[in-house]
Amino acid sequence: MDVKIGVLALQGDVAEHIAAFQRALDTIPDVRGSVVEVREAAQIPSLDAIAIPGGESTTISRLIEKNRMHEALTGFSGGIFATCAGMVLMAHRVEDPRIRPLGLIDMDVDRNAFGRQRESFEADISIRGLDAPFHAVFIRAPVVRSVGPAVTVLAAVDHGIVAVSQGKHMALSFHPELGGDLRLHRLFLEGLGIA
Repeated sequence: MDVKIGVLALQGDVAEHIAAFQRALDTIPDVRGSVVEVREAAQIPSLDAIAIPGGESTTISRLIEKNRMHEALTGFSGGIFATCAGMVLMAHRVEDPRIRPLGLIDMDVDRNAFGRQRESFEADISIRGLDAPFHAVFIRAPVVRSVGPAVTVLAAVDHGIVAVSQGKHMALSFHPELGGDLRLHRLFLEGLGIA
């Protein structure tokens, strides 16, 4: 099976997402996978999945608009794996008027819910679908305040919900691409019938 994953390469930790997804694909028997940077809307229909990386959500939102990618992303038939700022963009509702959310996951999200950069932290959290805790890195992370009935909550901490899925999409407020644990990448790919 040939699989092509795109990483939205407008801003944020693009290289880390490319490396993590390539490593995850390399562990799956009978899959020939490639991971590419996505900078233009015309690239999106040829992909099986997209990663929207962490970064600065207002900047990424503005660049999605500038590059006329909003409609291509909202109409994308594959799965989207979104982390940190990507989670903010996937929401139906965001409190910041500078962000035009994609509305692909029925959730309300607060940006920077844990505070400033110095309040960044790491924690071992339990995640639905994984048999052991996941070491999560939270950097100026968002939190989900509420979800609709179609959303599956995958993980929560004291501040609120930090991992969700809906249909083919998965959104995480932390950065799984920064560690060597590929279980969430594999879980996402399994949801697409790839792993």
